[in-house]
Amino acid sequence: MGTVMLGLPRTRSQKPVVDRPGDARLIDTYGRVATDLRVSLTDRCSLRCGYCMPPEGLDWLPHEQVLSDDELIRLITVAVRDLGVDEVRFTGGEPLLRRGLERIVEATHQLRTTAGRAPVTALTTNGVGLDKRARGLAAAGLTRINVSLDTLDPERFHQITRRDRHRDVLAGLAAAAAAGLGPVKVNTVLLPGVNDDEAVPLVRWALAEGYELRFIEQMPLDAQGAWDRAGMVTADDIQRALAEEFELTPTDPRARGASPAQTWQVGELGRVGIIASVTRPFCGDCDRTRLTADGQIRNCLFARDETDLRAALRGGADDTRLAEIWRGAMWSKAAGHGINDASFVQPDRPMSAIGG
Repeated sequence: MGTVMLGLPRTRSQKPVVDRPGDARLIDTYGRVATDLRVSLTDRCSLRCGYCMPPEGLDWLPHEQVLSDDELIRLITVAVRDLGVDEVRFTGGEPLLRRGLERIVEATHQLRTTAGRAPVTALTTNGVGLDKRARGLAAAGLTRINVSLDTLDPERFHQITRRDRHRDVLAGLAAAAAAGLGPVKVNTVLLPGVNDDEAVPLVRWALAEGYELRFIEQMPLDAQGAWDRAGMVTADDIQRALAEEFELTPTDPRARGASPAQTWQVGELGRVGIIASVTRPFCGDCDRTRLTADGQIRNCLFARDETDLRAALRGGADDTRLAEIWRGAMWSKAAGHGINDASFVQPDRPMSAIGG
């Protein structure tokens, strides 16, 4: 179990192409193609996780700056129909706070990709309120779901999220599985001195429930700017803890594709994954493009710049022009996120305002 050296993430070609070829897809100068669209539906959230935002919350986007349901559907349509996107994941903030979520999912499900198939639709949620909406989301065409849960202990849950909603999240997970949205994936961030002793119990629980657990390294995307590399639980830490209790067999790396998770088979029981954005960066295989709730294109989760699609949309631009702007935004994508570079500067937007 060797440690992966930090540094510039691997890319297909370290020498960028100068002239953009005549390709309608969302390509960049390093040969990557963005086919996975992350759509933030709101910057608001029903929890106050300490690694994401302060106890009092944040100043939310003014209502008039947030894209309407119709505006979102139009931009998603452009992405799927004209730009080669074949997977759309809805994020937040907390996407379940968006009243029109089911309508947006249904409209997306009715689209057809350039290959003639319905796009994969997915949702990343904290699970609060999911028990009441899981069946409706499945009926609308939702394909996959990820639910965030960092602890099995209700008191620790309150410590981490500053809300007493642990039971609600468990109910949401059960409802998602019952609605046929399996395999339900659970996203977990381990924090030193808080829940870093729960790696093994969480895996045992997830396997028993039929969920797929994904540990995610804490990233420098908190609103407070308090992230500290020296204080984070790394992929190596997690892998060592799991290997002491389980027989871990690496899955075929070819099956990973552009997935951010490195996965292992846990005996005959199921799988577990680790998303090591910081210590094992996977930028060379990144296939994502991001649309914020206020209509900004981000070509990287850690980008310092954004491209304003809302202004063009509301200014009367047709779909051809919107697609052209989007292509230009992705063409300028950097080789990697740069977290491991001494010059790295954390984005102005926290995770809750970008979308996971």
